[in-house]
Amino acid sequence: MSLISRRNMLLTGAAGGLLATSMKPEAIAAETYPAKALSMPGPTSPEEAAINPMDWQNLPTDHGNLGTLRHSFSMVHNRHTDAGWAREVTVRNFPISKQMAGVNMRLPAGAVRELHWHVPSEWAYVTYGKGRITGIDAEGRKHISDVKEGDLWLFPGGVPHSVQGLEPDGCEFVLVFNDGNFSEDSTFGITDYMAHTPKDVLAKNFGVPASTFDKLGKGDLWIFNAPLPGSLADDLAQSKQPNVPNPYAFALLDQPPVFKSAGGSVRIADVNNFKVTNMAAALVEIEPGGMRELHWHPNSDEWQYYISGTARMGVFKGEGKNNTVIFHPSDVGYIPQSIAHYVENIGKDTLRFLEVFATPEYSDVSLQSWAANVPHELLAAHLNIDIETAKKLASPQTKTPIRPL
Repeated sequence: MSLISRRNMLLTGAAGGLLATSMKPEAIAAETYPAKALSMPGPTSPEEAAINPMDWQNLPTDHGNLGTLRHSFSMVHNRHTDAGWAREVTVRNFPISKQMAGVNMRLPAGAVRELHWHVPSEWAYVTYGKGRITGIDAEGRKHISDVKEGDLWLFPGGVPHSVQGLEPDGCEFVLVFNDGNFSEDSTFGITDYMAHTPKDVLAKNFGVPASTFDKLGKGDLWIFNAPLPGSLADDLAQSKQPNVPNPYAFALLDQPPVFKSAGGSVRIADVNNFKVTNMAAALVEIEPGGMRELHWHPNSDEWQYYISGTARMGVFKGEGKNNTVIFHPSDVGYIPQSIAHYVENIGKDTLRFLEVFATPEYSDVSLQSWAANVPHELLAAHLNIDIETAKKLASPQTKTPIRPL
């Protein structure tokens, strides 16, 4: 079996079967380059090459090197405790990710991400199960709520909070911070803080004997096992303080899509419907053969997280530079501000991914909308086409975020 055919077989298996019309890089390469130019007689790793065949057998329209646009939580170190785990993709292992960093965390039932806070904001999306989150704002107003798969939360920087897995099997979620240098290891934990504060100071602060803190550990708990909480109503009743005016949680998947067609749907959470947030996001679903249209975001870099399906993304930076990348579940993608791109579902299953932005309001510019709203003669002159063809390209005049097959 040739290297090219082995690679294609591995890719097909990894992706669960790809659409033949969308994804045959070796066929595209064979039509573009002579066979001897495609030969690779030296050492190689078909398994690695299968993850993103576009690195080796790129499209004829690709040109230049835009750097690494894809990373994966499956490729990074996992920090474990006996209660749960977390792994992170930051600018340290994904250099392009300057505005945002990501963390993937698992909390089985009862496991707690201890009471803590940090400098950047924490945006989160629940990918599995159920959890309970708590937080307070600077006025001491509380937030306690249960979150489920498809929900998100946003804790602004400096707001102390916690997360605990609920029955039957806890939760898993992805976190995004609006600072690419952020690390999950560098948060401010309540146990670490109190362990490094003199007991007599703690006693004076809380109005209790210093012996109260004799069993306090010497460092942070980070993720640890604790008794399962009682009912949400009971937890809420323990504090007589009012609730925060704008909740920190938002049921994104329960919202009606802002766009829906045969090709897929888009749901958006930004300051217009999630008042507390300073980070915008979209949950995008694309059916097989569909495509997130050619577009760019004028007000922020874009951090992506792929939940299910198989995607092909093309990225255009100007100066003739264009790269194509393949994405699988648990992958992270990153596109700098105003860089044009599309995302196509090249698998047999629904593609589902998140777009997250370090800005409170969602915004994108559509190539279709742009082309449709300039004079037909101007568009025709640019593309060297006749006026009637230009009119066809200019319909519809509104955005169509998801294009069907």
